[in-house]
Parts: sequence; C-alpha cells; structure tokens
Amino acid sequence: MTMSPHEVQAYVLTYLETLDCQIMERSPAHVTVKLSPEADKALTNRPYYWGFVERTGAPAETMSFTFVFDPDAYQQALEAEEAKAAQLAPTASPGTGPGTPEAPKETILGRYFGIVPSLPQLGPGRILKEDVVYGSRRLQQIFNAAREGGAFVNLFEQAAKRQLRATAPAVYEPWLGVCFKVEFACDLKKEELHFIGISLRTGEIVEKFGSKLNRRDLSPRLAENMHVQTAKVSLSDAGAALESHLTNRLLELDYSWAEKAKERLDLELAVVDTYYEAVLREDTPEVDVDTISASSTSSSSTDQDHAGIGPSAPIQTSHSGPFHIQNARLQPVEPNSVTIGSDVELAAEAVVQAEPETDTEQDKARQAVMDREAMKLQYETRRTEMIWQYEPKVKVTAISSGMFHLR
Repeated sequence: MTMSPHEVQAYVLTYLETLDCQIMERSPAHVTVKLSPEADKALTNRPYYWGFVERTGAPAETMSFTFVFDPDAYQQALEAEEAKAAQLAPTASPGTGPGTPEAPKETILGRYFGIVPSLPQLGPGRILKEDVVYGSRRLQQIFNAAREGGAFVNLFEQAAKRQLRATAPAVYEPWLGVCFKVEFACDLKKEELHFIGISLRTGEIVEKFGSKLNRRDLSPRLAENMHVQTAKVSLSDAGAALESHLTNRLLELDYSWAEKAKERLDLELAVVDTYYEAVLREDTPEVDVDTISASSTSSSSTDQDHAGIGPSAPIQTSHSGPFHIQNARLQPVEPNSVTIGSDVELAAEAVVQAEPETDTEQDKARQAVMDREAMKLQYETRRTEMIWQYEPKVKVTAISSGMFHLR
C-alpha cells in the first residue's frame, strides 16, 4: 500500500485543519503552517517547554513548518520565482538606487570588534522545511499522532435548522463503526481497509460505513432538540459481531497466493537444507576428554619432577653437577668428577616439543566442535527467518473506532 503526493497532502491538511492549525501559504507542492498548541505538542517533541508554559502560564509560541509534498515540483517553483524576480529587479548602478543593500547598523560588538555577522533566527519564529512523502519519518509521526488522538471518536449528526424549531425532538440511532486493517503477508504484502458499522438498536451491519458518514454533517457537540436512544446491543457483543462478519468475508476470498507462497517457502527451505546439510556432514575431529586429562596430568607431574618440588621428588645425591647434597651441606666436587646427563636432557627436550603439538591438536579439535555448534545455530536461525518471511499469514487490526449517533 502506497500513497501519492496528492493523497499525502490531503491527509496532512486534514490533520492540520482538524487541529486548528493556521495555514499561511499553500500550493499543490507544499504548505506552510503555524501549528496549534495541540499539534505542536504532538509533533515537535518539546515536553520541557510545554511543561514550563503550563507551570508558569506564559504565552505559548508554537513552531512553524513548511511541509513539502512534491520536492521536485517545489524546487522547480522556487527556481522559477527566483528567475522571475531577477528579471523584474531594477538594474541600478552600484551604490545608488532602491536596489542598493542597506548598510549594516552599528552595534556595540561591531564598534569594538568590527562587523559582526547577523545570527540565524532561532526559536518559534524560524520556519523549518521538511519533505513529507510516503515513508518519511514526519509522515509516520503524523500517522501515529492521528491514530492516538483519533483512535476513538463520539460524533453526533447535526440537525437541520427546522428541527431546532420543531416541537418534538428528533431521535438519534447509535452506531458503532470500526475501521479494520487487513494485512495479507508473505514475501509480498497487501493491505486493505474495511470500515464496518453496526446499529446498536437493531444489530444491522453496514459495510463501507464511511460512505454513509460522508453524506452527513457530524460534530462532537450534541445538537439542540435531539434525543439519543438507548442501545440494545452492548459494545462487546457489537464488536464480536463485527469480527465474526469480517472473518466470514475473509473466508470467501481467493487464497491461491498463499499456496504459491508455500511453494516458494518449500523451495527456499530445500536450498537452505541442502547447503547446511552438506556443511554439517563434514567430519569433525572428536575431542578425547580422557586423553586430555591424562596428558595434562602427565605434563604437570613432569613439570614437578623437573622442578624437584613434587611430593614424590626424592633428594638426589648423584655427582652430576659441581655440587652435591650430603648431610644438608654443600661441598665442592672435583672437576674431573663432573658428568653431563645427556639422556635426561634429550628426554626433557622431547617432552617440551611434544606438549605444544598435543595442545595444538586438542585446540583445533575444540575449535572444530565450536564451529560445528555455531553452524547448527546459524542453520536453525536461517530456517526461522525463511519461515517468517515466506509463510502466508493474514493479520487483522482495529486501527480506529467510534460511536456515531445518526438520524
């Protein structure tokens, strides 16, 4: 569902006029408006300012906007006006004539610091310019403000002048009108609006209730010499009747688009399954927990043996170094008796070289397992996304409703 620039302009102008905003300038491509206090509170997001106004009673200064509905046409109109103004401007000599710009007035800052450029005009007197097209944030904000402010209305049909002078009062019949938005969604989307009304006196249901209201003069004020009838159908029963009526109408529609959407969903899921099953089918090295524990235990015991601090490390008394331990005293050894334990050193080097290789293999195995789990999670997420995008669904939402008292 989309809206043309003309439809966007009609909607925005209706909203502005409903809130008693002052239209200062208007063209087929734009409108310049000074907001009313109610519209300013809804659109400008100035809660602190309005809190100050309400606490102090100061006069409120609302913002002014230029809403552009057709940016290309608006820019062309501006260029045409500038070209026309340039042609009509008098060609006077520099320094003389009415076209000469006025000299800047002397100011205190200018007297001491030279010419001071004028500051831009800020605050409520400044007119902001925004493009209001379908999909823009400002238009969405107006949609939300209109939905919040007009979610429920209570209107009365205005009586003719002769009825005001009649001796017997006219009778109003209460109607409940609900505007439903129906969304038909899959990988494509379609939206419909259904404005349905039901009489709270007779239970009669009228489709296209808006066309019935367009021919009547409605106002939130109860007219004089008018009488409102008591409702026989409760609001809950009336709402349930409207929902049942709309559901029956939706069941009569053609849902071939849903079957085609399911076929596209099955195709997309088949592609996803084929890809991820091939990836997950690859061999993943297994992590042997017992081997890891044994290797870590042996490595720790080896480290303790080399450090000589383990619980099973006895005091060595061999003469393999320049000193040997005997009776808790260090005694020198003759140089000729010094020997080198080459076998012990080679064994230590082999252990040091083997430990990194073992750790590296185990790290690779752990990383492979983690990658496999991440791939499974990605596979499930991808399937969920495909189902959410392609699965056909119908969603019904009541976007506005109201009580309408009609003759």
